[in-house]
Amino acid sequence: MLQEARRATVFAIANQKGGVGKTTTAVNLAASVAVAERDTLLIDCDPQSNASSGVGVAPRTVDRSLYDALIARATLDQIVCSTPIDRLKVLPATQDLVAAELELVDEDDRATRLRKVLGEASSQFDYMFIDCPPSLGLLTVNALVAADAVIVPMQCEYYALEGLTYLMATIERVRSTLNPGLRVEGILLTMYDPRNNLARQVAAEVKGHFRVFDSVIPRNVRLSEAPSHGKPALLYDAQAKGAQGYLSLAHELLGDGA
Repeated sequence: MLQEARRATVFAIANQKGGVGKTTTAVNLAASVAVAERDTLLIDCDPQSNASSGVGVAPRTVDRSLYDALIARATLDQIVCSTPIDRLKVLPATQDLVAAELELVDEDDRATRLRKVLGEASSQFDYMFIDCPPSLGLLTVNALVAADAVIVPMQCEYYALEGLTYLMATIERVRSTLNPGLRVEGILLTMYDPRNNLARQVAAEVKGHFRVFDSVIPRNVRLSEAPSHGKPALLYDAQAKGAQGYLSLAHELLGDGA
């Protein structure tokens, strides 16, 4: 019997609200999955390029970026960069990605460009994680079309549920048109402080409507410091509560066999 070719599972890390931990989640979850001996690709789909710099790849040091792949000026293999973690690669972003939204707006395949790009290398990886920008624009739509599932980082605060409603409506539109298999893998509670009454109330409300990961990411200074050193938290301080939170999430995502 012929063995089925490997195909990466693709997760979009999405929430149009800024400051909820999308990039922190994309970087540290990808790193945690990679140290669990899975070949992993981190895709920086945000022109701010924070996911790239968060794994030690400064935008000013790269000749090609995701932008070049989206406009078919380079292949994924020509762009992917190594990171300090052996089994983690990154598809970096630069500010050029801002132009991609404008240049692709009139193209018939504008929403499926990223899916095509990632499909070229799907057999090289076990998992791919897409860091989405804080908006529901064309780049985020491309990520949702390319993904198998969405992970939604959410800070437990007053406006969180309203933002979640808009995101779910966008996911449903993508599911009904371009990606019927898209699913919400779960809501990830970030910057969580169990001593805060509002945080506990919002968490309870979310759990009443959505699947919420058992793993919770606490407020953690070391987690906030790691990006300034160009490292995922587990390379900066593996014992920090934030790093341990993402290692726990990786094991939850991968299953008991991780």
